[in-house]
Amino acid sequence: MKIYDISLPVHPDMVIWPDSQNVSVQRVSDQENGDTATVSTLTLGIHTGTHLDAPLHFVRKGNAIEALELSSLCGPALVYHALDADLLTADLFEKLNISSGTERLLIRTHNSSLWRNGITEFNPDYVAVSADGAQWLVDHKIKVIGVDYLSVAPFNDLVTPHEILLNAGIIPLEGLDLSQVDSGLYMLYCLPLKLVGVEGAPARAILITND
Repeated sequence: MKIYDISLPVHPDMVIWPDSQNVSVQRVSDQENGDTATVSTLTLGIHTGTHLDAPLHFVRKGNAIEALELSSLCGPALVYHALDADLLTADLFEKLNISSGTERLLIRTHNSSLWRNGITEFNPDYVAVSADGAQWLVDHKIKVIGVDYLSVAPFNDLVTPHEILLNAGIIPLEGLDLSQVDSGLYMLYCLPLKLVGVEGAPARAILITND
């Protein structure tokens, strides 16, 4: 069995969405200073690093993160490579020949090279899902769509793809690092923090395969 950790490391110097809360880790007590225990506090935005969007993110009165079915977030997942793509369109999804019955789909693009190369500046030209690509995912009954940058939707069209996906109950899994993952079938385990009443949550996501 091989485990691939496809989650981004969380630290103060990581890439964040423009105008979002910076990650802050504060050591409030420290054994090195004679304290009984080492204790820290963490401040970060909901959509920091590897995270999930709940319908509430773009759907008024949509489900919050604690209402998501974990059974949708854990199970067989297909990883496909689209390394030359600049946009994940319906036509591109058709050309990938995605297996019928796929419920969890993770797309590795050249975004993942940004993580591999340690780029810390936000890149607004990231590869994401177009509006017609989002509709293709709805029509093909995808449950989870995983992307390797901080948003499933392009920087210049954030609303429409999100609305299409979340109104259909498709959960975007954003901020994946797929740079070490070959195309193929894996078991996905993705567990968001059980936050109550909010539109998303940071998550730890792994893929498992039997060598």
